[in-house]
Amino acid sequence: MATLQETIEVDVPVSTAYNQWTQFESFPEFMRGVESVEQIDETSLHFRTDIAGVRREYNAQITEQLPDRRIAWVSTDKPRNSGEVTFEPLGPEHTRLTVALEWEPEGLLEKAGSAVGADSHQISADLKRFKQFIESRGIETGAWRSAVDHGEVEETEEEAGFAADAPAHLAHPQPPHTPTPSPQRPAGVDPFIDDAEPSDPS
Repeated sequence: MATLQETIEVDVPVSTAYNQWTQFESFPEFMRGVESVEQIDETSLHFRTDIAGVRREYNAQITEQLPDRRIAWVSTDKPRNSGEVTFEPLGPEHTRLTVALEWEPEGLLEKAGSAVGADSHQISADLKRFKQFIESRGIETGAWRSAVDHGEVEETEEEAGFAADAPAHLAHPQPPHTPTPSPQRPAGVDPFIDDAEPSDPS
C-alpha cells in the first residue's frame, strides 16, 4: 500500500471548509482526475476517475464523519483505497486541512508513478485547487452536518436542536445527501453575478 499525507491552510472558517468537503459531488471542481462523484445514499459514493489515462469506477463508503473535525472513507471494491481529511481551526477565518491516504497502485504505470512521488504531487495540487476554489467563493456550496460513526448516520446535537425548535413541517430536514444551501445565500445564486445587472444575451 502507498501512504501519503498532505496539508494546506485556507483562509475560511473551519465550518466553511468542512461544509464544502461534505459536498462530494463537487470534487471534480478541484480534483483533477476525478470525472464525477455520485452520492448514492447518505454514506455511499460512486467515483469515476481518469488518472494518467487510466479510467476507473469504484464505490466508497463514508465510515466516520465528525462535523468541523474529520471525514474518513474507504473503498468497497478495487482499486483499494482509504483516507481521511481533518480540519483544524487556526482562527476565526483560518483552517488547516490534512489529507491522509492509503491506496494500492495497480499496474506498472501506477506503481511507477507512486515510486517517484507523482501521487503525492497530485494530492498537493488538488488541495491547492481546493484552496483557490473555496477562498474565491468565500462560502460553501452546501452542507451536511450529520455525524457518521462506523458507517452509521447519527443525529448531531445541532440537528436535534433544530428539529426540537422547528415548526412541524420543518421538523424533518432534507435527506442528508441533498446539498443544503448555505444560509448566507439561496441555492442556485452565483456569488459572482450581480442580480441587479441585466444579463447580456450575446
